[in-house]
Amino acid sequence: MTEQEPPRDEIDARFTFANERTFLAWNRTALALVAAGLAAAELLKTRPAGLRLIVAVPLIVLGAVTAVTSYSRWRANEREMRLGRPLAESRLSLSLAIGIGVVAVAALVLAVVDVAR
Repeated sequence: MTEQEPPRDEIDARFTFANERTFLAWNRTALALVAAGLAAAELLKTRPAGLRLIVAVPLIVLGAVTAVTSYSRWRANEREMRLGRPLAESRLSLSLAIGIGVVAVAALVLAVVDVAR
């Protein structure tokens, strides 16, 4: 091993920092989802009032799942990089996209039904 090559268990700091930035971006997304869920619970004017939970609860749950999953994803990426293995595919993006899509459709239905009343 030459002096310029890091040992196998030590990776270029740029990759670690990029992984950390991705983790932080997922957590900003999680926080935004929780905030949107709380805003929906407080600001939507559906009748009966419990219908707003159809939008609020899934957003808050998606935020919680995103936060927890992002940590486990960050850890797995760090481990794989240190071992010199390829990174596994993440299902977090697809899960989040589907979840937000379902909530958007539910919100649209609620809005149309509320206006029709």
